[in-house]
Parts: sequence; C-alpha cells; structure tokens
Amino acid sequence: MLTAMTKVKSVLLAGLIIVGFAAQTGKAHAASTEVLTVAGGCFWCVESDFEGVKGVKEVVSGYTGGTVSNPDYRQVTGGGTGHYEAVQIQFDPAQIDRDQILSMFMRSVDPTDAGGQFCDRGDSYRTAIFYNGDAQKAAATKAKAEAEQELGQSIVTPILAAQNFYPAEAYHQDYYKGTKLIVTRFGPKRQSEAYKRYRASCGRDKRVKELWGASAPFVGKH
Repeated sequence: MLTAMTKVKSVLLAGLIIVGFAAQTGKAHAASTEVLTVAGGCFWCVESDFEGVKGVKEVVSGYTGGTVSNPDYRQVTGGGTGHYEAVQIQFDPAQIDRDQILSMFMRSVDPTDAGGQFCDRGDSYRTAIFYNGDAQKAAATKAKAEAEQELGQSIVTPILAAQNFYPAEAYHQDYYKGTKLIVTRFGPKRQSEAYKRYRASCGRDKRVKELWGASAPFVGKH
C-alpha cells in the first residue's frame, strides 16, 4: 500500500511540475512579444515597411482611434468614423526595442503634414502613435521630440491612448505581396505590381527622402 501511495504522489508531483513549467513557458512567450500601434497613411505601405524589419514578427493592418465599432474600409475612408488607417506591429523586444521601432516609424512618414499623407488626403490618413501604458507613452514622446529636433520643424503627429483596434478586411492584409490579378488605373496588374505603382505615383518615398535624407530607413527598398 505504501509503495502504491508513493507512486501516486510521484505521478501527481510530476504533473504539477509539468503544469508549472507550461505556465512559465506561456509567460515567457507572452513577454517575448510587444505590440505598437501606429498610423502612417496608407496601411499597405506601413505594413510593407515593417514586415521586413528584423525582430518584427507580424504587422496587421486595421482601423483605430474612432467611435464606430467594426468599421469597414469604405466607412473609414469615407470619413465620419474618426478612425485612422493603422497597423499593429508585433515585435520581439530582445531583437528590436520600441525606441527603434518608433524612430523608424517617424522617419518613414511626413509627420509635419496634418491633412493626410502624400497623395492620400483626409483624416483617416493622418499620422499618429497609440500608446499602451506609460513606457510606450514615454517612448513615443521621446521619438517625437527627437524627430522634431532633427527636422527643425513642428511635428503634428499626436500621441494618443490606445483604443480598440479592428483588423482590416482580409484583402488588405499583405496587399503589397499579393498575386491576385486586379484592374487598376494602370491596367490589369498583379496586386504586388499595382502596389508598387501606387506607392511610386503617390510620392511617398520621394517626400520621405526630401524630409529625412539618409535617415529614412525604407527609401529605396521597394
């Protein structure tokens, strides 16, 4: 009987150890990912920029900052929802920190433009940084101050408390590398080619280069 009880206790103890290890692993996994939410005009472009950055795990296009629940693309770009086209950047802080992400973000947009970004005009295309917690707020404030000092111009990008983030429709995700054939003003094009034409014609990289010069992290990479 003693031997049987000892075996039972051993099995229970092993089970508790496994559960504890799994819980610790889960916590470690959660701690290895941080999410920053930013708005930089067309979310296709911001997604394209950051998905190639080492340490970035995923970038999701979506809508945030407004008052309408579960908005769609037409509602947001049509105005009146208060939402921005935005992205959530999921990254590993052990490989790249929030200061680096935010510095790169500021130098990938025109933060002096309050009316939109490049050829895309209207409230949904404005820039913004949405913080979650004091540490992100401090990092955003620092990034904005450094950008303002480097440019010698007033930065209009607001720093806002994070709100509900609504992922955009499936066809917007990874649009820049899509293979679907679509009809555009340039004629029938694969999504990836249409995206490149759009980005060039919108003047995004040209304007960013004018503003930031060699500090622009993504110019020439598309």
